[in-house]
Amino acid sequence: MPPRLRQATTLDLPRIHEVRHGTAENRLEDPSLVTPAEVEWYLNEAIFLVSEDDAGIQGFTCANHQTGYVWALFVIDGAQGRGHGTALLNEAIERLRQAGHRQASLTTGRDTRAAGFYRSKGWIETGLDRRGEAVFRLWL
Repeated sequence: MPPRLRQATTLDLPRIHEVRHGTAENRLEDPSLVTPAEVEWYLNEAIFLVSEDDAGIQGFTCANHQTGYVWALFVIDGAQGRGHGTALLNEAIERLRQAGHRQASLTTGRDTRAAGFYRSKGWIETGLDRRGEAVFRLWL
């Protein structure tokens, strides 16, 4: 069964937290880097979607409709390879297009499965940010 996407709600936040910390790559070493205010803004103002299957939420994405930046896209390790990430990314891109963006950007760890995933979807690595993460762009 293909993943089902929907808008995230406050009730989803505990599972979203589990998904975020349930990945072997791109671990959040300093949780203070993600503030409750940021999460609330994405939840109430921006693009914040979850991907579900019969077992519940398996992934999520957050994208800034004002800047075209994909802030987060995570699929819990046990559900990777089942279409959750692709479905979330495609929907975020479509919503950024609808918001008038001509390009999208994101950052991720260098030489990770995530970086390979974005490359396979047509994203171009354009360099490194100040933290040493790979910067990707996609023309919409």
